Amino acid sequence: MFIQTDTTPDPATIRFLPGQEVLPSRAVEFDDEAAAARSPLARRLFQIDAVQRVGFGHDFVSVTKDGKTEWQHLKPQVLGAIVEHFMSGEPVLADPVDAPSTAMTGEIDLDGDDPSEMAAQVRELIDTRIRPVAEQSGGEVLFRGLKDGIAYLEMSGGATTLLTGIRNMVRHYVPDILDVRDYRDAIPKPGLDTAEGKAIQSLLNDQINPAVASHGGHIALVDVQEDTVYIRLEGGCQGCGMADVTLKQGIEVEIKQAVPAILAVLDVTDHAGGTNPYYQPGK
Repeated sequence: MFIQTDTTPDPATIRFLPGQEVLPSRAVEFDDEAAAARSPLARRLFQIDAVQRVGFGHDFVSVTKDGKTEWQHLKPQVLGAIVEHFMSGEPVLADPVDAPSTAMTGEIDLDGDDPSEMAAQVRELIDTRIRPVAEQSGGEVLFRGLKDGIAYLEMSGGATTLLTGIRNMVRHYVPDILDVRDYRDAIPKPGLDTAEGKAIQSLLNDQINPAVASHGGHIALVDVQEDTVYIRLEGGCQGCGMADVTLKQGIEVEIKQAVPAILAVLDVTDHAGGTNPYYQPGK
């Protein structure tokens, strides 16, 4: 088995290409061995001391190491683990990933198999123009579905920072597409329809987002669960070194003042291209 390697913008992360399909229709990432319980391959890789993060795409395995170990010492161990896995015949994931459950996707079919011409145009654009750019950033972009003119994509790794550019490109080449969104936005969230959720969304639309838009940013309301608000920082806010200050001293204060019942405001943004804590399995 011949495995090629590919560098990424992050020197601590390398992609390993085994020359065969890894995951057919989605990308996943694991931050530790506990999170990787459902993946025999990820568990095998986490047994290597220096491995800190593992990710899978349609044709690659990405591995992020610690800051102490040199790749020249780590690569042989990673290569050996990958070869052993594929020789064993075990699955990459122990549970099916090709058909997302309705509990996670609601009424929208997000398996990426939409046969419409518009969906075919979006898939071709992703394959020919978007994915190559995303892969240069150490990320992956997958088409998950269409609904009411909105294209839902799954983005992982460095691709999460490219949403604005991807949206502009898709709408340029496929004019019938009204918007491009993260597929997780299609998951039903009853908290957004509560009085608290509507009040917070109004606050974001009328006051907070017009202010952050001047910096190229946007704040998305992800969910409201009891006394906790989940938001996602997008555009210029994603990965910003001042994101925590913006959240704690600005957004959180305004939300709590507008809706006193809220006790916590949590940022679920994937600032580092890793696993998003809000969207863990079972959440």
